[in-house]
Amino acid sequence: MADSEDIFLRAKQRTFSGLTEDVEHEWRGPFYFIQAADPQLGLMKAWKDGDCDGGGDEWAEEVELTKQAVEAVNHLQPRPRFMVLCGDLVHAMPDTPFREGQERDLKAALKGMDPSIPLVFVSGNHDLGNTPNDRTVEQYCTAWGDDYFSFWVGGVLCLVLNSQLFYDASACPELKEAQEIWLEEQLNKASSATELKPKHILVFQHIPLYLKNPDEEDDYFNLQRIVRQNLLDKFKKAGVKAVFSGHYHRNAGGCHGGLDMVVSSAIGCQLGEDTHGVRVVVVTDSDVVHRYYSLEQLRMQGVDEDLRKLLQA
Repeated sequence: MADSEDIFLRAKQRTFSGLTEDVEHEWRGPFYFIQAADPQLGLMKAWKDGDCDGGGDEWAEEVELTKQAVEAVNHLQPRPRFMVLCGDLVHAMPDTPFREGQERDLKAALKGMDPSIPLVFVSGNHDLGNTPNDRTVEQYCTAWGDDYFSFWVGGVLCLVLNSQLFYDASACPELKEAQEIWLEEQLNKASSATELKPKHILVFQHIPLYLKNPDEEDDYFNLQRIVRQNLLDKFKKAGVKAVFSGHYHRNAGGCHGGLDMVVSSAIGCQLGEDTHGVRVVVVTDSDVVHRYYSLEQLRMQGVDEDLRKLLQA
């Protein structure tokens, strides 16, 4: 992998440069990718100290866990088509102490990724601020690439969204409107296509639509019900197969009305009983099958035999 930080600026002008070749519009058989979330450098120390509003003045544990994730993914055969990090790359909020160091050290850890496995970055609330504004969004885009964009891989359309604009866009309403217009265009184009019609549509965002049930109460860890229902209606109408998220630092989710809401636990700090890990997602002609693995399990045993058989179908 090149030394230049340009490798991290994957998404520009709402497209992802790692997988935009015309050939990616065509279905060529089953493949898989890795979904991960919340390396969140600095949270483990902040959580132990009981000061999660602080940036966390130590993050060596998360750096080591990120390196373990990279090592585990690098050893997989066949190679995953890409790896997506679903937000909260670091813990320190914009314009707070430790932010620069956390971003620098995360990039250094991720540079160990095999260059044949593109990295896809999703913005989280800690990356943008709980109430983002034009400046914090621009800071994120400068460091990691666009905050929302699309790409194709193996005949599948993938949409990366900035969920913080759904959660609280009070300081940047024009950015919220721009994403909503763009998303509407993407979904309409995909659902009405006769040529280059996607085999599946997948969505990646940080905050889950819901944790267990679409009718659950509003919570810090989900989107507000009125926003949630609006997105669910849009996604189902367009035929979205699954939404992948993080944020909860625990595994959760459910499938309702044919739309799979996948909530994956963290590479970094665990807030429940799950282990540090990532999710393997196998995409077949008719389905999207996924399974969460601990970093140790993935490194030592690789992908389970039943998932490997799906790839050979």
